Amino acid sequence: QVQLVESGGGLVQPGGSLRLSCLASGFTFSSYDMSWYRQAPGKQRELVAEITTAGGSTNYADSVKGRFTIARDNAKNTVYLQMNSLKPEDTAVYYCYAKSRRWYWGQGTQVTVSS
Repeated sequence: QVQLVESGGGLVQPGGSLRLSCLASGFTFSSYDMSWYRQAPGKQRELVAEITTAGGSTNYADSVKGRFTIARDNAKNTVYLQMNSLKPEDTAVYYCYAKSRRWYWGQGTQVTVSS
């Protein structure tokens, strides 16, 4: 059974940091490109960051460049999103996404940036 389980979301003040984790199971994690997406209320889901299978290449949305870092540990079947200097506009549900010949979504974790 394929599972992507996100964790690490929560409430944080502007300027703060959070680290999201996504634990994968049920498929060959190291063969999948991994991404983080987010969806704010009333908005479309958007790509935040992505990383290739061995972690050799990453890509970020312009809105998070220099503040967020995506990383993966294939030995732990986990992808991470380190989020620094958080802003209220980063408030959203964050989703983990795995893509290869097939694709899978996690259930999402809420991130709220508010004072």
